[in-house]
Amino acid sequence: MTVTAQCVREAAATIAGAVMATPCLASRTLSQITGAEVWLKFENLQFTASFKERGALNKLAALSAAERAAGVLAVSAGNHAQAVAYHAHRLGIKAVIVMPRFTPHVKIERTRDHGAEVILEGETFDEAMSAGRALAKARGLTVVHPYDDERVICGQGTVALEMLAAQPGLEVLVVPVGGGGLIAGMAVAAKDLVPGIEVYGVETSGFPAMRCALQGVPATFTSGTIAEGIAVKEPGALTLPIVRAHARDVLLVDDGDIEQAIVMLLEIEKTVVEGAGAAGLAALLRHPERFRGRSVGVVLSGGNIDPLLLSDIIERGMARSGRLARLMVELRDLPGALAKVTACLAEANANIEEVHHQRAFTHLPVLSAEVEFVLQTRGPEHVAEIVAALGRAGFKAVVVAD
Repeated sequence: MTVTAQCVREAAATIAGAVMATPCLASRTLSQITGAEVWLKFENLQFTASFKERGALNKLAALSAAERAAGVLAVSAGNHAQAVAYHAHRLGIKAVIVMPRFTPHVKIERTRDHGAEVILEGETFDEAMSAGRALAKARGLTVVHPYDDERVICGQGTVALEMLAAQPGLEVLVVPVGGGGLIAGMAVAAKDLVPGIEVYGVETSGFPAMRCALQGVPATFTSGTIAEGIAVKEPGALTLPIVRAHARDVLLVDDGDIEQAIVMLLEIEKTVVEGAGAAGLAALLRHPERFRGRSVGVVLSGGNIDPLLLSDIIERGMARSGRLARLMVELRDLPGALAKVTACLAEANANIEEVHHQRAFTHLPVLSAEVEFVLQTRGPEHVAEIVAALGRAGFKAVVVAD
């Protein structure tokens, strides 16, 4: 089969009722910030918290009776694994999931909870894929590829059908890109409904596989990214020509942009997304000139993020915005001096999060000390007020840059 708009419509009928038709809602605050009319597609609200359920179910539903009886195999370290495991279990199909050995324990257990047999093989995704293919051949299992499969691509394309049904006036779609299954399916469906619509992909600057393939230049990769869901080193053989034919461009963002987008979605929309899920909003923040004044649909592709990583990202976001500040304060190393500083900070409505009192490792004279404070503040203007208040109280204070 080939990937066509009709196949995407058939996929929509196949998955109806078993996969959530997620909300596509306008964000007034993000629209004000970006200058575009921003519509968010909340795929992070799926049962397994990502769009991957769409393609997985469309593929599983097309299996023959013999293929169902034999079972399926998928190779994934995250969202695709959970999607295949969940829907295979629901349909009574045995699922084997091959994961790289580095896969976080929580993802392994979530996949097992859906009834799949989990096998850990290989130090990298490519090694796991090689092991998975050999195992599928040996056991007679059908491989459900995460993106390079026509039925998977068509299933992912149903996201665009729902977005344009909810908001027919969308002029632009912004889609995270890993192997390209989501953007390929969405672009085919969207261009059929609205020929003039523009579809932009988003990759991280550390994993620009699709962008480099489209430009015909070799790609270089970093060791990691917080958007591990789109950290793919080679786009799909099926997806690449579709993206080349239908996508306007593939934009790059860095991890800092993604961190900012995660924090903004949490604060403004009260929704949790993973790194890959925030890539679309990161592109609007990084490349505002592309989208200003236009109606833009952004896919929040997934919400599976480790709570500890989310905690770190929130704290770093507070620091970047000035609501978490580090001050170095000089004082006489005498009884009561530190108490006077903390009283001054309290009077300025600064909440102390951390204190580090340093006597030895300093160039200050004897009987002097440096005290580093980590403060919760209202923002940069409040920090300036705090520094001024300390100065009036006789304490030299400087903001410590990141």
